[in-house]
Amino acid sequence: MQAARLFLPAAVLLTLAILWELVVWGLEVPKWIVPSPSAIWLAFWEMRALLGLHVAQTMLEVAIGIGIAVAAGVSVAAAINFSPLLQRAVYPLLVISQTVPILALAPLLIIWFGFGIAPKVIVVTLFCFFPIAVNTSDGLTSTEPDLIDLFRSMGATWLQIWRKVRLPAALPYFFSGLKIAATYSVTGAIVGEWVGAKQGLGIYMLRSSAAFKTAQVFSAIVITSLLSIMLFLAVFALERGMMPWHFDER
Repeated sequence: MQAARLFLPAAVLLTLAILWELVVWGLEVPKWIVPSPSAIWLAFWEMRALLGLHVAQTMLEVAIGIGIAVAAGVSVAAAINFSPLLQRAVYPLLVISQTVPILALAPLLIIWFGFGIAPKVIVVTLFCFFPIAVNTSDGLTSTEPDLIDLFRSMGATWLQIWRKVRLPAALPYFFSGLKIAATYSVTGAIVGEWVGAKQGLGIYMLRSSAAFKTAQVFSAIVITSLLSIMLFLAVFALERGMMPWHFDER
């Protein structure tokens, strides 16, 4: 069943790659404008060792950024769930914060924190924080009041209600936000690297673009997409492991 679901998208992707190859070959498009899929693969293979170093740096930034975003997002969601007043004060600010373009903040982060890993981690955190915080907050407030009243009638403490009722109800929402954040995270790291970095996929793209090595840029784009997909699948696997009952109900 799972293989059948993947067959059609894979077939479409393969067909598009073949058409792309034929069009570039037939029209004799220069490599520095639009490289063919075979040229992109060759560029990847030739630069695989260097690409590995850049990927490792980017994924380090992603891992730290997602970790901070999860800790901060869950903490904020829990805090505003405890206090209705805090929710009315903070929740609108979370939404308003998304109107600020993170790309515009990246140069300021370089000025404040230098060219080290910190600005890139902060950019990843900013990309990932909002979906985690908002989805977790919505999950914590989605618990059925009748279920909470039932636990209270049995003498359950607020901590027991949290562990047995609110947290299990919020987990699907949390993982939905985490899956969104995971797909954004690699892009966030690359955006931070574009502004200023010594290593990472973002700076690799900039250097390749400046040298008109378009095939190398495309290979980095493909790697970025694959990393985002892998992170999404990793979160999905973690979700299935932590919430088997949620998938059994489907």
